[in-house]
Order: sequence, then structure tokens, then C-alpha cells
Amino acid sequence: MKRSFQGSRILKTGIAIFLTATICLWFNWPPVFAVITAIVSIEPTVRDSIKKGLVRFPASAIGSAFAVFFITLFGNAPITYTLAAVFTILVCYKLNLHAGLLVATLTSVAMVEVIHDHILVSFFIRLGTTTVGLLVSIAVNMLVFPPNYRTDILKSIQNISERAGTMLEHTFHTILFEGDANLQQDKEFVKRLTTEIRKTEKLIHYHRDDFSLYPWVRDREAELRMAERQLLFLHNLEFHLNALLRIPLHSIKWSPAERNIIMRAVAELADDLQHSNEYDHETHQQQLKIITDFFWEDSKAVSTSDAMHPILFPPEFKILYELITIYDLVDNFFDPNSVKAAREAVK
Repeated sequence: MKRSFQGSRILKTGIAIFLTATICLWFNWPPVFAVITAIVSIEPTVRDSIKKGLVRFPASAIGSAFAVFFITLFGNAPITYTLAAVFTILVCYKLNLHAGLLVATLTSVAMVEVIHDHILVSFFIRLGTTTVGLLVSIAVNMLVFPPNYRTDILKSIQNISERAGTMLEHTFHTILFEGDANLQQDKEFVKRLTTEIRKTEKLIHYHRDDFSLYPWVRDREAELRMAERQLLFLHNLEFHLNALLRIPLHSIKWSPAERNIIMRAVAELADDLQHSNEYDHETHQQQLKIITDFFWEDSKAVSTSDAMHPILFPPEFKILYELITIYDLVDNFFDPNSVKAAREAVK
């Protein structure tokens, strides 16, 4: 069974906490500050852990310095907590150390409680514990279950493609045979599809983030580009599905036979999306020609009509245009080899 992203991250956080606490206790340092740093430093990518660690260390140093300074002036008093926290936040904000703001503020107020004497020594111990927490979290993130989102990306694209096929068929069935039926369910489908696409885009961003750190990411560059290309197609498909849902449907004049012809073409297209390994370019082109001929016949009927030309395109024209565009997207951007790779990846 494959580890989930969240499960791996939770396990890595636990390992980082254990190792950090063990090292601090071995040095006879209080582990609480180091553990806090380790917890917040387990990021989705190793690069993020390193980049934010370089911000969190100086931020924590600033927080510790303010704690020491105000303890020297006021001792353990309410004003000490307040000034240490406020000045830490102000300075970190001014220095653009936003990623370390939380850790720095927690360190600052927590130090007020635990420092009683040897203030300067306590300051350097805090820097040491922060360093331990950062280094351990980076090492654990890099070496224990290293981030590898390839399988998740390919599986997600495959699932989005199958959902898009189901959604396409359902939407056209509603448009062609249910007239002014409530399209709220279809709109919810599109929203969920958009959410899944955004999540997959984030996974691709994570995967690229560690591009220079791991050879298996560099070796899969062509596959990653294909995944990005496929995701672009799915994003465009989502846009055109959304456009279909905005077309007024009350005046569609197609006969039942014409609606069935369109529905058969849509069903073939949906099947391509749901079962990409069986994609047949020739069959795809034949169905596209049927719809394109249908589109030009409708266009000719509008242009040769004795009635005044409409100001707005008729709904039939818009529906066929969107369908032809989706067909073209499938033919140009959807490569079934990428989904084959996804199925191999999960074996």
C-alpha cells in the first residue's frame, strides 16, 4: 500500500521531534524550543525546509535577543512578555522574515519564563536548540521518505480525466434532453473539478521544487512536462464546460434525431477521457467530422435565413462550437501515454 502524503509528513514530524529532543537532552539543553522549531520546519518539499529554515534562524535569534534584553530591564513581569513579543513581530515584519515570525514570537515569550540567571548563556543555548531543530527537520525531510509526488500527480490527472468524461456526458445529456432543468449539480461538478486541478497544480509545483535535489525527479522531466500539458488540457476543458452551463437552453430547436447524433458524439468523447488507453485517433476524427458538418449546416441555415440575422449567436451555434473546441483539445493536448504511466506508477 502506498503511503499518503499526509501520513508520511506526520511520521516524519514524529521522527524529527524524537531526534531533536534526544540531541538536546544529550547536550543538557531544554528541548522545548528545538522541538517547536522542528515541528514547524517539516515542509512539503526539502527546498522549502531549507529556504524557510534560513529565515527562521535569524528570526528566532531576534526573538531571543529581545527576550534577554527586556528580562534584563524588567525581570519576569507582564511588560516583559508584551514588549518582547511586540518588538519581535515588528522587527521580523520589517526585515521580511515572515516565515519565522511564529517561531520567533513563541521563542521570545517562552524564554521570559525559563530564564532566571546566566542570561547570555541562555541566549546562546536558545540559538543552539533552534539550530538543532532546523538541521534535524531538514535531514529528516531529505532522508526519511523523501518527497516524491510523481505517483500522486499521475493518479490525480487520471482521476480528473475520468471525472471530466463523466461530467461532460452528464452536462450534455442535461442540455439536450432536459431543457431548462436545474444545472446546479453540473455547476457543483465543475467546482469540484476545478478544486482537483488546483491541488494537482500544487503537487507539480512541489515536485519541481525538489528538481535539483533528487536524480529521480530530473530523470522524469519529460514525464513531468507531459503531466503539465495534460493538466493544461483539463483546465481548458473545465473552462469550456463552465461556458456550456451559461448558455440559455430554452430555445434549442434541434430535432430528437439531431440531439441523439450529438449525444453519441459526446458519449464517444467521454469514453476517450474515461478509458484513455483505448483512445482511437481515427474514430475521434470521424466523430469530429460529423459534429463539424453539423456545425456548418447550422451556420449556413442562420446566414441564409430570410429572417433578420440575430444580434446574438443562437444556442445551437454556441453548443456545437464548445463541443468542437473540446474535441480539438482532446486531440491536441490529451496524450493517453501519460495515463498509462500513471497506471504503471501505482502498480
